[in-house]
Amino acid sequence: MIPDEYLQTFVVECRELLEQMEEALLIVEQAADDAEIINAIFRAAHTIKGSAGMFGIDPIVVFTHAAESVLDQVRSGDIAMCSVLAALFIEVHDHLNVLINHIAEGTQPTGETDVHGKSLVERLEAYLHPAVANQMEMPVVHQAKLEREESEAVGTDHWHISLRFGLDVFRNGMDPFSFVRCLSSLGNIVHLVTIIDAIPAADRMDPESCYLGFEISFSSDADKLAIESIFNFVRSDCLIRILPPRSKISGYQHLIQELPEEEMRLGEILVKCGTLTQKELEHVLRLQLEHVDNPQRPIGEVLVEQHLVRPPVVEAALEKQQQVKDHKKNEANLIRVDADKLDELITLVGELIIAGAGTNLIARRAKMADLIESTATLSRLVEEVRDSALALRMVPIGGTFSRFQRVVRNVSKELGKDIDLVISGADTELDKTVVEKIGDPLTHLVRNSIDHGIEAAELRIARGKPAKGTLKLNAYHDAGSIVIEVSDDGGGLNKEKILSKAIERGLVSEGANLSDKEIYSLIFEAGFSTADTVSNLSGRGVGMDVVRRNIQGLRGTIDLDSIEGQGSTVRIRLPLTLAIIDGFMVGVGNATFVIPLDMVVECIELRAWADDEGDGQYLNLRGEVLPYQRLRDHFDIEGDRVQRENVVVVRYGEHKAGLVVDKLMGEFQTVIKPLCKLFKGEKSIGGFTILGTGEVALIVDVLGLMQQVAGREVAVLG
Repeated sequence: MIPDEYLQTFVVECRELLEQMEEALLIVEQAADDAEIINAIFRAAHTIKGSAGMFGIDPIVVFTHAAESVLDQVRSGDIAMCSVLAALFIEVHDHLNVLINHIAEGTQPTGETDVHGKSLVERLEAYLHPAVANQMEMPVVHQAKLEREESEAVGTDHWHISLRFGLDVFRNGMDPFSFVRCLSSLGNIVHLVTIIDAIPAADRMDPESCYLGFEISFSSDADKLAIESIFNFVRSDCLIRILPPRSKISGYQHLIQELPEEEMRLGEILVKCGTLTQKELEHVLRLQLEHVDNPQRPIGEVLVEQHLVRPPVVEAALEKQQQVKDHKKNEANLIRVDADKLDELITLVGELIIAGAGTNLIARRAKMADLIESTATLSRLVEEVRDSALALRMVPIGGTFSRFQRVVRNVSKELGKDIDLVISGADTELDKTVVEKIGDPLTHLVRNSIDHGIEAAELRIARGKPAKGTLKLNAYHDAGSIVIEVSDDGGGLNKEKILSKAIERGLVSEGANLSDKEIYSLIFEAGFSTADTVSNLSGRGVGMDVVRRNIQGLRGTIDLDSIEGQGSTVRIRLPLTLAIIDGFMVGVGNATFVIPLDMVVECIELRAWADDEGDGQYLNLRGEVLPYQRLRDHFDIEGDRVQRENVVVVRYGEHKAGLVVDKLMGEFQTVIKPLCKLFKGEKSIGGFTILGTGEVALIVDVLGLMQQVAGREVAVLG
């Protein structure tokens, strides 16, 4: 029985590997000659197979082995990567994802899943038999292209066999050494290196598990099929690579990249991959030491000079050295943390902030200078802890963006459109919670742009546009928020059609004078659609209102810009985090409010700037028209106005407005707590926080207020 915590780790790692595999598969068609992309796909499949083997999950091992065998042929150049094969491996990826989900849920695959898996294995194995592959019109490199030219080959007449046995070989009644001895029936083992890098520390070693591997230089007149047949009984429990005599340099380059990830010197790498013998290495080391002018010259130069190793192989070995060093460095700096534990830490930091504020208040009331100074230091340290804790939850949005490569590929093919996805700002970070919740709204926006926005190739050409459409995903930070843009170079929105549909549905009255933005915002109304036909993707008027509701649930906003005939841009603005913010505390009557500090531009006195006190609609702020709203009036707070009112000037995106308050109470670290469902309809409050006194302060949702103020701004400017 596998412990749940180990199985959970296996599932998490497999899902990460599948994400990497999918990213590589989605670009492999455009970069079929890029060996690193092929290697990335192979490494993901190989690692999943190895991990599944450790846990004895045979269905995944067997299925992945077939995929791995084909990928090995692709890397060696025997099979060409093309759109048909890439599409097959995307199906392989999806099937692996289904198998992993069954493991995560503790369920068994259905009969339909098993049948589909067997079908995929048959299609994969067809690629391993050229005659069958040619009948199925699967592109296999012509035999003439497989002939090893002298200029491309490594100078050895021996076979090279690389073996890595699985953990369950002993349990399955197999003896690794018996297979090595069987090779002697076909030829002579010239050189053998035993690989023991997988052996764990003694206290973690399982005596029933096999940790061995071998690199073998083998002299034989037998063919590859005969050599492979030696390992038929253990094929599903080990990784086998066989390089024939006079193999291409690329074959040894691939082999070097797959050596165990340990820190090895250049010579050791070349010996282990069979390019050098130990005697040749010792000879080169003597030459290096005997060199009078430069006894420290790189060993790679000596190897090339002696014509023992070709330069590309030396470069591959040096690259392997650097990769291992980088991997070890990154591995030492990373630790996997349970997300629930991280959330608990954020909660405790929030409570610490509230407790610290209470202590500071007591110190000020007692007028104890030493205690005030001590609490100030404590507050500073708590703030640093808060920032560090929040930084742990910040993740790049690039992972979310990358998933849309698959969406664009599938949907564009379904619609018969050629669309290029351009991603920028992938390194922009935001809270993990926000990332998890933004996926569905973005998916709908992307699909909507592909379906409604980007025209068919014929229409684009007629309009003087390139036949291939472009969809862009961009993210950047702005004024303490993150902005995500989904834009396309399609046909844009038809304002007249939107307005006509809105009048028809009674959303606006006949003859209404609406701005462009107000017209575009109508598409976010429930059930609104201008589609003439209903497709599998859209046209039912369901989705855009849900998108807006989801974005607003994250305390964000969404708006849309469009130029008819040129394209549209949907802009989403979200807070960086949903947990803790810096706030600016204000007082109105006996009530206390907190305004997010990153939205505060400045504070001014109302009397000094008001042009029309009786009207109370706007200010002339240094020549700029500034609409404003009294919080007292908005929240219907009782009591007389104070003689000296203040205006907090706030900005959200491109908009600016003023909030009139009685008192300015300074900065305040705010732990955001959600409102109950009773206040769900209140759009101008984003939550509440608890003050050091134990009292409750409401957090102002600047967006909700500004939407009301901005409506008057249009009338004032018009």
